[in-house]
Amino acid sequence: MYLHFIDTLRTHVDGIDTPGERIDMTFDPGRPFNDLPNLPPAYQTETHAVLRSCIAARTALEELRVSGRFIPNQAMLINSIPLLEAQASSEIENIVTTTDRLFRHANDATGQADPATREALRYRTALYRGFTMLKRRPVSTAMAVEVCRTIKGVELDIRNTPGTTLINDATGEVIYTPPEGEDLLRRKLSNWEHYIHEGGELDPLIRLAVMHYQFEAIHPFVDGNGRTGRVLNLLYLVDKGLLDIPVLYLSRHIIRNRALYYRYLREVTTRHAWEAWILFILEAVRTTAEWTTGKINGIRELLDETADAVRQELPKTYSRELVELVFVQPYCRISDVVASDIARRQTAAIYLKSLTAEGILEEIRAGRENLYINRPLLALLAEAE
Repeated sequence: MYLHFIDTLRTHVDGIDTPGERIDMTFDPGRPFNDLPNLPPAYQTETHAVLRSCIAARTALEELRVSGRFIPNQAMLINSIPLLEAQASSEIENIVTTTDRLFRHANDATGQADPATREALRYRTALYRGFTMLKRRPVSTAMAVEVCRTIKGVELDIRNTPGTTLINDATGEVIYTPPEGEDLLRRKLSNWEHYIHEGGELDPLIRLAVMHYQFEAIHPFVDGNGRTGRVLNLLYLVDKGLLDIPVLYLSRHIIRNRALYYRYLREVTTRHAWEAWILFILEAVRTTAEWTTGKINGIRELLDETADAVRQELPKTYSRELVELVFVQPYCRISDVVASDIARRQTAAIYLKSLTAEGILEEIRAGRENLYINRPLLALLAEAE
């Protein structure tokens, strides 16, 4: 796979080392980085700045976790925030779709979505599958393999052939050549796995930043490494009890700061610049936790407003289950109402058309069926701030 680096990644302000860093003069981007150091890092990771940032990130995560518990139906979050994460994480790899397409095809069994949308939806499926696996095992190499297989939609395993390089698409310059040899990769992954679960007082958020760098540096798969690593980030937060469900929209910060993301990744490799990288990830956790909390609060408020409107204007149609369904499925079908045991088909059609007549939903024709769209919810999710 070719990773999309930006020219600024190859520069550093004034070329001056910062305390605790040194330029690795032996690193050659054109040669397999088989000397990738094992974890833990040999350099300081718990600096004063990092510890201060950890406190802020943890506070934001706790607010997010508590906020999510006030949503009466957790499926509203499972079916919304992860789709935004899927879109952004896929866009980082230049797989571009829209939130509208993702929600339209999220529960569409016809397979009519375009290839980019199908691939982004597989990201969400991989996140669900990993979340389910957490009930039986912690984040692991085996989980990474399963997540990557799901994202790519093919049976794959740890790389066992040479030739993988990461290049700058604009210049063709080789930016990084990951380690080669399946045995070596598995040893590196075993070390990675041991590090993220070992005992000690190191904050899990610091381990999160280190584990993400190391996974990307190992680059264990021919393709799908970036998205797999970002799924593992969310699963790790759940694994360590910092989230109840994987609804942090972490890729939002990465895609908004893509140049810095790749620059800091590279500078850990070339300069052992761990502090800047860890601070970047902690800031990503904090800001996206705050943003996601705002979205969850907005969803809850809109749900209550919609329920009140339906109760007042359509008392014979109203049920809390029906209102919650159009938040779980913002592109709702008559079959969704039937499958939820809310009503039989004819009554379900009447309910949805009544909601449309009141302006709560929008009806569109899609092939042989009608879709009933919760536009206010989609608008809320699409808002940048």
